[in-house]
Amino acid sequence: MTGRAASAQASKWAPAAAGIAGLAVCAALLELAVRASLVSPLIVAPPTSLPAAFGKLWREGYLLQPFLATLGQAFAATLLAAAVGLPFGFLLWRRPALGEAYEAWLGAAFAAPIILLYPLFLVVFGRGYATTIFVGSIAAVIPIVLKTREGLLGVPPVLLNVGRSFHLSQRRLFFNITFPAAVPAIFTGIRLGVIYALVNIIGIEFLIDFGGLGRVVSEMYFRYEIPGMYAAIVLIVLVSLLFLSLLQRLELWLRPR
Repeated sequence: MTGRAASAQASKWAPAAAGIAGLAVCAALLELAVRASLVSPLIVAPPTSLPAAFGKLWREGYLLQPFLATLGQAFAATLLAAAVGLPFGFLLWRRPALGEAYEAWLGAAFAAPIILLYPLFLVVFGRGYATTIFVGSIAAVIPIVLKTREGLLGVPPVLLNVGRSFHLSQRRLFFNITFPAAVPAIFTGIRLGVIYALVNIIGIEFLIDFGGLGRVVSEMYFRYEIPGMYAAIVLIVLVSLLFLSLLQRLELWLRPR
């Protein structure tokens, strides 16, 4: 391996290494704080207790199935939100009057605590996955709509003028220039959608004691098993990281090179 290739490889892994190192330092400081009684272990679980907590969750059936349940719900909610949000964002871009009319309303709705309406959705859909997925998709669709419109509006005119100089049709102009140029903003909206969908799904699972990791957090909380509760929270973070990693790969595939 040449020096330049080695340097490029090191640069590629540098962010991940820095993140892991920072996480390890934070874990070590937290462990010291708990052991020094600066933080009560009844409030924060020491990091060294988490491996045993993961083992206990596995033995009691609180690990794989809840993880997959939350993962599936978040995927379904995001997919549903994208199926609605992308076309609606496109419509608001194609019809500027509609975009100007509804952008402020969507922004206001984005700030509303949708999760507080969960009793209504329980009446409509029942205590099941349909409720969690629907609530998650409502929370996710708004940032997807707004960022899709923003991304399409933000395409530099010079790119469009170049496309027109090659006599591209409107269809080819959109798919070859406009859409690829808007991909970064669109995927920012999808990432936000994943985050808000996951937050609302976990919240509903916690409140109605049904489903995946949110139910595990609730169960561990009421049993006052603090390490188990934090282990479930770590699994929620892993679900989010998995989605964000997959979205990053998809974005790199769709972005212009």
